[in-house]
Amino acid sequence: VQLVESGGGLVQAGGSLRLSCTASGTVLGVNVMGWYRQTIGNQREWVASYGSDGWMNYGDGVKDRFAVSRDRGKNTVHLQMYSLKPEDTAVYYCNLQVSGQSFWGLGTLVTVSS
Repeated sequence: VQLVESGGGLVQAGGSLRLSCTASGTVLGVNVMGWYRQTIGNQREWVASYGSDGWMNYGDGVKDRFAVSRDRGKNTVHLQMYSLKPEDTAVYYCNLQVSGQSFWGLGTLVTVSS
């Protein structure tokens, strides 16, 4: 399974961005697709997740500004980000958890200027 992210870039504070991630290969069974982010010198931080059975959850500080969604049957997850803040600047990684395994994308950089 390979994960490919897209949609990162430079945006001014208060702006919006939409990240997307598609998992190639065969993904069978219950799974969770989600997003994490990481800045230099810090641990990777969980942002949001969307389970294949329809649940979703968010990390601290983003629930009111970010929205995670999935395309049914396509193993694609999106992260719509609103009201972006400079502290949202990070490399955003897509993650897939399935059958006891965890897969990661290479990441996409989001830069929010003040």
